[in-house]
Order: sequence, then C-alpha cells, then structure tokens
Amino acid sequence: MQKKIVVLTGAGMSADSGLKTFRDAGGLWEGHDVMEVASPYGFARDPALVLDFYNQRRRQLLKVIPNAGHKMLVELERHFNVTIITQNIDDLHERAGSSHVLHLHGELLKVRSTGDETLVLDWKNDLNLGETCSKGYQLRPHIVWFGEEVPLLSEAAQITVTADILIIIGTSMQVYPAAGLLNYARQGIPIYFVDPKPSINAIDFENLTIIQSTAAKGVPTLVKDLVRKEF
Repeated sequence: MQKKIVVLTGAGMSADSGLKTFRDAGGLWEGHDVMEVASPYGFARDPALVLDFYNQRRRQLLKVIPNAGHKMLVELERHFNVTIITQNIDDLHERAGSSHVLHLHGELLKVRSTGDETLVLDWKNDLNLGETCSKGYQLRPHIVWFGEEVPLLSEAAQITVTADILIIIGTSMQVYPAAGLLNYARQGIPIYFVDPKPSINAIDFENLTIIQSTAAKGVPTLVKDLVRKEF
C-alpha cells in the first residue's frame, strides 16, 4: 500500500512562479491594508475597490505558470498517495497536474453569490459591480476573507491525521487556523519543511527535517530523496 503524504503549501510555493507573497514587511498587500481588500467590512465599504483588486490578481495569475516545485509534487504522486492542502488561491497545483488539492482559503478563478454561498461559478474574466448570480445577487470572489470561517478546515484536519509523511512548503505556519493543522499530524511521523527562511524550530518537533530553500529548488531535491528512500 502506498504511503500517504500530506503537503501543506503557502505563498512561498508560488513565489517562484512570479506571484507575490501575501503581504510585504509593512503589512500591506499591493499597497492596501488587507482589511480594505480582504474582509467583509472592506467589501461592504468599497466593493468596487475589492473587485478591482482581485481582478488584478486574476489577470496576473493567468500570465504565470507552475514552477519546478509544483511539477515535482506531481512526480511525487506517481510514487505515493498525495493530497495537497494549500493556503494559496491560485490554480498552479492543478495546472501542474496534481490530482488532489484542497484550497483552504478559496480559489481566485471562482466567484460566488453574495446571497447564496453554495452558488459557485468558474470565472477567468474581470468581475464587476452589477454582475449577478441567477438569483440576482452580486457576485464576489470565492475567497475566505479575514473574519470569515474556513469551511474546509475540518476536512483538512481529517486529511492531516492520515499522513504517514507531512511536507510543509513556503508557509510560516504561524497564521491560524491553518497553522493548527500541524497539531493533527500523528506523533513521530517524518515532517519536512521547505522554506528559504524557516520559521519552525527543529527542537520543537520530533522528526523534523528543514530544507532551507525556495520551493522551486528545495522540492525537487526532497522528492528525489523520498522516492530514493522508499524504492
């Protein structure tokens, strides 16, 4: 039976594809306070600004391609049972070819109704004020904003419990609730952390291996090593 590998990915996973990480050192996102563009309050206050912000992100996403890190996770799937739990709202894992991807924070290439959150549509164009769902409600980005519940968190926790190996790539694992997933990993399983500026201390976790590298460089090295060890 194939070993189960659960991969947790964050903004650093897509940074090598040209997508900027979530916030700069000043806490701003593309020059905006995050609460202006990533909260229900911000959307209620200035919906046009929020829609334009995500339109720009969407346009940028459609111009970039998966990097070597994304592609090697597809290779990992050839040898192990792999599920990716990502904090990223891009579709680069899917475009690379990964089969099982859970988006904790939503998906940029989808929109949903403001009146019925179960009405979700695929969306690659700009989204503007006045564009509505079939029930007449304004459409909004299918993104989990600050102050909103993370609906897939429970499912992500259940997946993490099943891991024989846990890989963390490009995320500080300091932002909750996603950071709490570490607590669901079974005690003693191997944990690998790939990040150029690792924030997890090896002393704090049993069987933790730190790979101080970007995703595009570190993931190929790790995947080759895991396959060699297993086979």
